[in-house]
Amino acid sequence: MVQNQTFSQTHVQWFIELLGHANVSENLIDLKNVSSDYTEDLSFLPDLLLIPSNTEQISNILKYCNTHEIPVYTRGAGTGLSGACLPVRGGVVISMKHFNKILNVDTENFQVTVETGVVNAELKEFLKPFGLTYPPDPASMGSSTIGGNIAHGAGGPKAVKYGTTRDYVLNLEVVLPSGDIIWTGANTIKNSTGFSLTHLLIGSEGLLGIITKAVLKLIPLKTDELLMLAAFDDAHKAAQSVNQILLNGFEPAGIELMEVSGVEIAMEFLKIPFPKPENTLFYLLVILDGNDINDLNLTAENLYPFLEESGAIDVYIPNNSEMAADWWKIRRSLGELVKQQSIYKEEDTVVPRSKLPDLISGVKQIGNKYGFRSVCYGHAGDGNLHVNILKDNMSDEHWENQVPQGIIEIFKLCKSLGGTISGEHGIGLVQAPYLKIVLNDVHIQIMRGIKNSFDPKGILNPGKWL
Repeated sequence: MVQNQTFSQTHVQWFIELLGHANVSENLIDLKNVSSDYTEDLSFLPDLLLIPSNTEQISNILKYCNTHEIPVYTRGAGTGLSGACLPVRGGVVISMKHFNKILNVDTENFQVTVETGVVNAELKEFLKPFGLTYPPDPASMGSSTIGGNIAHGAGGPKAVKYGTTRDYVLNLEVVLPSGDIIWTGANTIKNSTGFSLTHLLIGSEGLLGIITKAVLKLIPLKTDELLMLAAFDDAHKAAQSVNQILLNGFEPAGIELMEVSGVEIAMEFLKIPFPKPENTLFYLLVILDGNDINDLNLTAENLYPFLEESGAIDVYIPNNSEMAADWWKIRRSLGELVKQQSIYKEEDTVVPRSKLPDLISGVKQIGNKYGFRSVCYGHAGDGNLHVNILKDNMSDEHWENQVPQGIIEIFKLCKSLGGTISGEHGIGLVQAPYLKIVLNDVHIQIMRGIKNSFDPKGILNPGKWL
């Protein structure tokens, strides 16, 4: 496995000759910009920043780094929450910012081919005139890239109806550590030809290869959307109502859970009004979509009394599109704004949907036991709860010694409920100490064997969970 080493100016000169001075940087400001992501307050300086423009350049970079055993880290937008892209052993960071082209829209087969530096939301906007869309919609979609979404198997609010990134990737162009360039599959809906290298690369967090292009499945764009907001005075009722909504035949695009303390933080920062009946503790944001607003209104009318019977204090529908946009802004900004309140740890827990009430109750009990405040929100429709643990005025000793014990208990609870320790953020750096709660030695040995087959010298993303 590669280790930290003195970075030679011979290496620097070689990269300059390949990429040009403008795309190779030792500047401290540039290096600091790629030293951290959205994970806590972690920062690690690389030795060099490289900004290639095409797949062949990345191939040559990896051949060189493999020969000289130089650590290589791949970076998209840097919106990750597990530290997966952090250059913990120095070496080079490869920025994918020049890989920002949408190469082909195939309207006959409902596919699009993109470079992996394309921003998720920009792809959605580009596809609108074609009457098509790419459904995965992580909260960071305004800045996160397709490559980063693929590397983490990203989800989003509408995963309950449309699935996650994994459900929309057909084929990938990947540069292996050896410099070899391969396509992992075929541009077909069905493919039963050998092992699925495509799905192996999805969620691989930059450990196996650098993804440069992707062929993505598309679906027809829905023309209309209607939001419903239900306020609850009890977390258990809010979580329990999710399964009841689905069991009773409703098919929302998404069901989002928001703790009132997080909403209050977002309201204050964004100066956006938000319904808040007395005794509210949690909200459910229900997303309905389709091609006929009258049908959506009828669905909402049927769902309205049902939510009240499930324990909602009150149920709201936005008066206009501006109010709906404000509600979405509150939801999508929750994570970022909560984290501005304090040093934090975010745990990306996930359980079978029916077990969500038990998970929420358990998280709050564990927080009381270990003396920490948590703000919870997430994708209730698929059992994915983001637990933000805030340091506030806690002592460093308590933060470093007691809180990790509480996190261990949260993850053990997830496992006991049939879940696991990450639904969409990955393992990266910060979740690595907890991996053995859910994976045994056999799991790890198999994964290490796969890593060694792709990357025998261990140059890709060293120092992380594997």
